[in-house]
Amino acid sequence: MLKKLGTVLFVLMLGTCGAQMVRAARAGPLVTPIQKDVLKADRELANATGKDVKAPLPEKGDLIGGNGVVEPAQRETKVAGQVTAVITQVLAKEGQLVKQGDLLVQLDNGVELAALQSAEADVAAERATLSRTTKGLRIEDRDAVNAEAQAAKARAELSSGVLGRTEQLAKTGAATADELERARRQAQQDAATFKATDARLRAAEAGSRGEDIAFQRARLLAAEARLAQAKAQLERLAIRAPLDGEVLQVKVREGELYTFQGTEPLVVMGDTRTLRVRMDVDERDVARVVNGATAYVTADAFGATKFPGKVVEVSRRFGRKNIRTDDPVEKNDTKILEVVIQLDSNEKLVPGQRVTSFIAVSPKS
Repeated sequence: MLKKLGTVLFVLMLGTCGAQMVRAARAGPLVTPIQKDVLKADRELANATGKDVKAPLPEKGDLIGGNGVVEPAQRETKVAGQVTAVITQVLAKEGQLVKQGDLLVQLDNGVELAALQSAEADVAAERATLSRTTKGLRIEDRDAVNAEAQAAKARAELSSGVLGRTEQLAKTGAATADELERARRQAQQDAATFKATDARLRAAEAGSRGEDIAFQRARLLAAEARLAQAKAQLERLAIRAPLDGEVLQVKVREGELYTFQGTEPLVVMGDTRTLRVRMDVDERDVARVVNGATAYVTADAFGATKFPGKVVEVSRRFGRKNIRTDDPVEKNDTKILEVVIQLDSNEKLVPGQRVTSFIAVSPKS
């Protein structure tokens, strides 16, 4: 009895398993696969069979597709400093439109500012000295020297007269030899004094010597050179915009120590009035690309929206891929040619954004 019951249970179990297998075989998939996953699986299968798979772009016979990145009209400009210093002011703000020469970042300039003030004072002093040397004495000073010369001349004439009378008196014995000697010495002293004051008068009337003027001019030129050097040192600490454009990124904050030997810039900016897309074109498609061809780009963030433009530059040298799609099956060793597309509008897209680019080709090509 037990043996028969076991046989019946075994038969029932086999029947249930068979029914489940038939139901599973007839049933559809539990979930519907995403189209992106289907395409990826197809590419993986193609790679497994040894086929050459290009970038994951739609296949269109009248278009050449490739990945690209948005950039300013003249690429991005990384603004850096020339010295190591503490950042005291950050005037640039991301998204701000600036003109060439506008101050973006100010580095600590206390020492350089003091040196500039000292150099300015030296230049002012040397200019005053040169002016005095060139013009010579003032009229009042020359009049004073002239008066001294006239007074010395009068004293010399008076001493000479006294000496003559003393000599006459000494001959008659009315004056002693000592009085005669003193009169002679006084006359000589007054004559020498007159000669010296007269020489100063002639020098005052003639003005400064040419050598003195040349020497003072050289001193002024040296002071002006030191002033220019101080201004240059001070200006190196003022980081200014090298071109008209938009501030795309500010990489520093006030109070940080900036080291110019590093690789990071202070500010990244670019001319965003016109945007371009730098596109990687596969080496097999370069013969179909011509300058001036119409093109458009799309971005995942804006769905099917097309941003029109045209080809304005075709590189003259092959290279490696610049843009990666982060797809694990993408081949990164493919040779590409850079093609630049200038967009008709600069709205919505942002520099550095990855896009998918398409270039129209004519039927003849």
